[in-house]
Amino acid sequence: MQNVKIKEFKRQKNDKFLLFLDTPKLIEEACLAGFVPKIIFVDDEKKEKIFNDFNIFSNNSFTKKCFFVSSNIIASLADVKTPQGIVALFEYPELELKLPSNNFLVLDTVQDAGNVGTLLRSAVGAGFNDVYLLDCAKINNIKLIRSSMGAIFKLNIFQTSKNDFIDLFNFKNNSNYKLFGCDMQGQNIFKINHKILTNNFGIVLGNEGTGLSLEIKNICDNFLSVPMLNNLESLNVAVAGSIIMFYLQFINDKI
Repeated sequence: MQNVKIKEFKRQKNDKFLLFLDTPKLIEEACLAGFVPKIIFVDDEKKEKIFNDFNIFSNNSFTKKCFFVSSNIIASLADVKTPQGIVALFEYPELELKLPSNNFLVLDTVQDAGNVGTLLRSAVGAGFNDVYLLDCAKINNIKLIRSSMGAIFKLNIFQTSKNDFIDLFNFKNNSNYKLFGCDMQGQNIFKINHKILTNNFGIVLGNEGTGLSLEIKNICDNFLSVPMLNNLESLNVAVAGSIIMFYLQFINDKI
């Protein structure tokens, strides 16, 4: 039975509707957010420490999903050189595409999983709770999951195409939402007229190499940039996006 479960785990590890998690902290975050574990393998030699350190493991319904295996099995399933003694698969159904309830973040073909994960983490901290990933790195990418530090469990994340996103908002005929593109040639974010901000605005960040796509530029209401000194050409997209999100969200002393 155990061998069957191990084979099943390996086969489903990259399923787009499943999240592979390999640290106790991430697994606990997923459970606390209501995500359902499909299967969990725990190192038999480390189970006592893991169960003592993380309260979630006191839940009987959770531990019923656990299979106790050797450290060699954990090492064969994990994606790190020094596993922490636990790996798991969680169900992660795609959300039905819908309009946001407040300010939102849009990523336009951002391909680096680490950048996407970092931006999701910043989105949580800045209160951008709805995120639209337009042909970006996939949400089940383990690098994205780790760099998000659990943020993926605290956001409404919509993985969609540019065309479906544009059709959903119908920006040209819908004045309820404003979209601000982040572009090197945009207005200095620290000098913008604050009155342009509404209760439902989005910021959109483009691809690491090519920036915003033409389709997305055509629906933006305005363009913003982060000023730089010392002839620096550009910032990492995750750094720039984080600065802009926090500044725009808290510009009116919302903290």
